[in-house]
Amino acid sequence: MALRDFFLMLLVCLLWAAHTVVSKIVVTGMEIPPLFYAAVRYGIVAVLALPWLLPVPRPTWRILLVGFLMGGGGFALFFLGIKTASPSSAAVVTQLGLPITTLLSVAMLGERIYWKRGLGIGLTFVGGVLVMWNPSSGLPISGGLVLILGAAAAGSLAAVMMKQMEGVQPLRFQAWVGLASVAPLAILTAGLETDQIPRAMAGGWAFLAALLFSALIVSLIAHTIYYDLIGKYPANLIAPLTIMNPLITVVLGILVTGDQFDLRMALGTGIALCGVLIITVRRNHVMPLAALVWDRLR
Repeated sequence: MALRDFFLMLLVCLLWAAHTVVSKIVVTGMEIPPLFYAAVRYGIVAVLALPWLLPVPRPTWRILLVGFLMGGGGFALFFLGIKTASPSSAAVVTQLGLPITTLLSVAMLGERIYWKRGLGIGLTFVGGVLVMWNPSSGLPISGGLVLILGAAAAGSLAAVMMKQMEGVQPLRFQAWVGLASVAPLAILTAGLETDQIPRAMAGGWAFLAALLFSALIVSLIAHTIYYDLIGKYPANLIAPLTIMNPLITVVLGILVTGDQFDLRMALGTGIALCGVLIITVRRNHVMPLAALVWDRLR
């Protein structure tokens, strides 16, 4: 890989990690309703990506479903979960999207799993459960991290479904993600949340900056760079580099939001990332892209 492209990949992982921390600050520190935050984010994405909306990818129902799962549906769960979960633990649990994608690819695309990848899947789930384990809260598993696991699963299903569509360019896909997400999220926030506008106004310029960072920098710029790199290099070269994302998130979480990173977290993170690394380096050539698309859940 060219040194320039490596630094681009590092930049993408840094932006993804920063977005997780910013999201935590928005829904917890600013107390912005999570569904409202997701709805406004994808409203901005839909408007900015509107010039790339046509021609319509076929079949239309599939791009709408994939767009909602990858966008508004997944992020609604993510923003709800990050309200009570720490950014560092959320970043580790999100890694479970890769083994979920792999398992779904077996069921939906006929991919085969051999013992080494099976071992990687097992390690990733063990590490993820260890990170999610939180008996001190009264429940054995963190509720916020369960929601984030649901977000990862939604992104995984969308990743496999997207593999069944050919020729959808990144910006066109982002346009349809925005379009498919706005209306459902608007309905959900109107029905389930209150005081959206007063809280947004109280957030002021900081909230506006977070919105623009999420919609413009992360959704449109970072993801476009990422998919350009996927098209330029083999998937088994790009995928291991995405492990930089949770590592950077852990560091930012400790420094910015004061995340607790004890022995249990360190052990769970290490086991999960070892599993992810095994899965990525053992990936076969049947569907390299679908197993990477889950990384768009940022």
